[in-house]
Amino acid sequence: MKRTARTARTAVSALAVAGLALGLGACSEVAEKAADQVDKSVNETYEVTYEVSGKGIESIDYHAGGGTAMEPKIETEKKPATPWKKTVTLKGIMPPAVMPISLDPAGLTCKVIHDGKVIKEAKGEQAMAGGCVAVSPIVG
Repeated sequence: MKRTARTARTAVSALAVAGLALGLGACSEVAEKAADQVDKSVNETYEVTYEVSGKGIESIDYHAGGGTAMEPKIETEKKPATPWKKTVTLKGIMPPAVMPISLDPAGLTCKVIHDGKVIKEAKGEQAMAGGCVAVSPIVG
């Protein structure tokens, strides 16, 4: 009887090790797919159009596509004619952002447009306070 119990324990242990190996293999595949998705998200480019309208606009700051997601290059347009529109190509998880500064925020509007769809819009004081910052459509 002792021999039968030992054989049963050995069989159960072997099955557990085999199950663990299969499980780890599956986890490895999931991790590899996730890493591939992250690589794609970091390197993929996308295009957005910024739009700003209103009166008395002093300047418009916007992410222009240079730099990194954590430290994007910000370009500035001084005293732009309105309505103002700019199309830029951004990369990966870099957030699209446009931040107008106006002497008359009452009529101010900013938008971020991706594939013909408005993904962020702000008006008046909200547009002055934080502009229009959207999540990258690559990850959003």
